[in-house]
Amino acid sequence: MYTFLILLSVASSGIAAEKLKPYILATGSTSDFPTTVEQVKQALQRQQFRVIGEYTPYEQAHIIVVTNDDLIALAEREPNAAYLSAQRVSVTQTRSGLQVAYTNPLYYAHAYRVSGDVQSVSEKLAAALGAVESFGSKGMTPDKLRKYHYSFGMEYFDDPLELARYNSHQEALRAVTGSLAEGRGGTGKVYRIDIPRADIAVFGVALSDGMANDKRVMDVIDHKELKQTPHLPYELLVVGRKVVALAPRFRIAIDFPDLRMMGENGFTQIMATPEAIQKSLVLAAGGEWKDPSFAAMNPDR
Repeated sequence: MYTFLILLSVASSGIAAEKLKPYILATGSTSDFPTTVEQVKQALQRQQFRVIGEYTPYEQAHIIVVTNDDLIALAEREPNAAYLSAQRVSVTQTRSGLQVAYTNPLYYAHAYRVSGDVQSVSEKLAAALGAVESFGSKGMTPDKLRKYHYSFGMEYFDDPLELARYNSHQEALRAVTGSLAEGRGGTGKVYRIDIPRADIAVFGVALSDGMANDKRVMDVIDHKELKQTPHLPYELLVVGRKVVALAPRFRIAIDFPDLRMMGENGFTQIMATPEAIQKSLVLAAGGEWKDPSFAAMNPDR
């Protein structure tokens, strides 16, 4: 009996310590690039996912953004789940062939501290696209994901950026919609999800300016054989009358948790990117950018 309890304890610990990774590699495709994109969309739709946006950030990389009723309902119950409401699926041409990959709902549910069950979403994505292997990091336990912090001085999940604040939810929506249509800060709208009965809207944002440029950033950090294209696009949320986004030093790190600090493909190569992304998102939110270093030196300005 004592031996049985020990074995049971070890088995339970193994289950509790299950490690999750940010992306899932789908079943490969033997079709050409455009055909594969269409096949992926059709497969997702057969599993009751709705295509809400598409994005080609650079040549031979295409991202399909989907949602479904389960994700919307979860975001209505838990505001944190709004970050989970858009699932990103990519088709990427590599030297070794086409790769289809998608975000792992289980990983991000823990990263975004969501308590609701997303198993059905994972199962539907796997049914639509296949699930060959998870990738994108060495893996983290749910407990570690819920407390994730890349390094000293970098933000946690609960350190979001407040980009702008308005007098009402509708005013905030108009500001964001107008700014994205104008392309302020080199931004563009990829998708929009409205969360009914929650006063939340999620916008997917393409970034093209300077150090925030999606292609430039991915050229540095997405350097491994399995491509982490579903990192894109960035999102901002209108929550009530506020416009918020995940801090870039959290958002990039949670998608690339094994990225080194130093080296050719390390965070130091994109040191100026977090502030550049913040600037673009402030402008996309209809706000006015104030250089933090200038503000620090001129507190009365």
